[in-house]
Amino acid sequence: MTVDMTTTIPVGTNSTTTSTSKTAVDYQSFLKLLIAEMKNQDPTKPMDSTAYVAQLATFSQVEQSVQTNTKLDQIMQSSALSQADALIGRNITSADGKTSGTVASVRLASSGLIAVLGNGTEVPVGPGVSVKAAS
Repeated sequence: MTVDMTTTIPVGTNSTTTSTSKTAVDYQSFLKLLIAEMKNQDPTKPMDSTAYVAQLATFSQVEQSVQTNTKLDQIMQSSALSQADALIGRNITSADGKTSGTVASVRLASSGLIAVLGNGTEVPVGPGVSVKAAS
């Protein structure tokens, strides 16, 4: 079978994303490199097949680790949203003690939860922040 470097190699898709992830691109690049290695190897001294299998296994482990990290990120976001619901209507004081008030809403930012007080002030929820029941 003749395979050139422009041959598209099918990659499994994630049902939650429609765009190609960096992992899929890297996986496709890896397979192209592997095919190029096979095409250009010396026929009198072929590469050991166990080396190919080892390369595929190593890359498979890396890909699985990336997918695991993605799932963990999703779980952490879900947990943060659950915590956000519990903050609404409670009194919160910032870590420095300068800002306090009743939480009107909560938003999830890349840095974590941000509590928005009734007056519009935003307080990042993190270490040192105190939350009390509304009085």
